[in-house]
Amino acid sequence: MTAKSTISAAALAGSFAAAMSLIAATASAAPVAAQPDKDKCYGVALAGKNDCAAGPGTTCAGTSKVDYQGNAWKYVLKGTCATMKTPKGMGSLAPIKS
Repeated sequence: MTAKSTISAAALAGSFAAAMSLIAATASAAPVAAQPDKDKCYGVALAGKNDCAAGPGTTCAGTSKVDYQGNAWKYVLKGTCATMKTPKGMGSLAPIKS
């Protein structure tokens, strides 16, 4: 293999890896499927671990920027949201204004 073909192969592999990363990131931004036995609980998700709704500048699941972001929700067992304590307060069934 010549130096030129080695560089071309490395560039192609790098491009492929970047494309796969972009596809994976886009797939994780889709909303989590509805879960009727659970509640959407705002303010309890860790950064990047929300199931959806994370406010302006975000797309959806996995896009929250900080831990316990008030406008990002995570599915929790029905009836447990308001009792979930975080360093920023309690979970909420409605978005928490910062």
